[in-house]
Amino acid sequence: MAENSQNQFAGLDLLSSAVVVLDARLAIRYLNPAAENLLAISNKIFAGCPLEGVMECPPTLLTALNNVLQHGWGYTGQNIGLRLVGGELLQLNCTVNPVDAPEAGLLVELWPIDQQLRATREERLVEQQQANRELIRNLVHEIKNPLGGIRGAAQLLERELNNPGLREYTQVIIKETDRLQDLMRRLLSPHRPMQPGPVNIHEILERVRSLLTAEFPTTLRVCRDYDTSLPELVGDREQLIQVFLNIARNAAQAIGRRPDGGAQGQITLRTRVTRQATLFKRRYRLALEVQVIDDGPGIPDDIRERMFYPLVSGRQGGSGLGLTLAQSFVQQHQGTIDCESRPGRTCFVVRLPLA
Repeated sequence: MAENSQNQFAGLDLLSSAVVVLDARLAIRYLNPAAENLLAISNKIFAGCPLEGVMECPPTLLTALNNVLQHGWGYTGQNIGLRLVGGELLQLNCTVNPVDAPEAGLLVELWPIDQQLRATREERLVEQQQANRELIRNLVHEIKNPLGGIRGAAQLLERELNNPGLREYTQVIIKETDRLQDLMRRLLSPHRPMQPGPVNIHEILERVRSLLTAEFPTTLRVCRDYDTSLPELVGDREQLIQVFLNIARNAAQAIGRRPDGGAQGQITLRTRVTRQATLFKRRYRLALEVQVIDDGPGIPDDIRERMFYPLVSGRQGGSGLGLTLAQSFVQQHQGTIDCESRPGRTCFVVRLPLA
């Protein structure tokens, strides 16, 4: 009987939204993969269990479910709080509709509010980055030629100077123009074509881990929390190394600025798989999720909304290009990058399509 129920609702697996099918007793008959992922439960294990045994439903939702069963009315609820068995509170929008099918009475569709906000934020970030890209390209071309002229003039001037003490000033000019030219090159580097190929994400993260350990041998501990069953993805190996190195190095430098000074900080590299993921309005059956978590002081409030913009840095002397490059490379892989930060815990989440 359970197998028939599985086949009957298999078409729901194609939806990116979480769908729960309930019977007349409000017992779970079916969970699609998105619902399994959202509620952190398995359809095979929990099919047949009462809904209230899986989550704590508010009275308004229970009343609405019963009304739909009795009267056939559809229901739409917004900002509903569901507390899972593990204690996690989900804020959701939902719709409930009657279903005319054997062993089924209700179809409940759930949308996490934070997911909808994330989708809106992702769209805004893409538009902003496209505008930034065009602005930067124009600025770089306007600046590069004068810099070359300044450097050439400084070299000619240095040859004409007989006083070695004055040559120190021409060297300052030459070195600073070289630094600015390098900055221009780095600003344009996200625009180089990708070189895709099979990539093992854990090999990339291990490379990042070894670089961090060498750069911060005493002040940083790098922990691993890998899902080793993850398949390879198609991507540009060098770009992905740069993505996670930029994120993790920023975290390590932030940890070094904590008030407790010499206390050792921690960065955790975590990998997971996400089912039925939507990345930039395109749905993928499987997506890779990489989390870079640190216990640093958090991202300052005044730059949190602008941290992916070029030349925005929370560190004195920082170029403000690390996260800009990371975001650009992730988007070239059709992925997303997001961040949640508070004092003592900052988590960058990178999602990349697998299938």
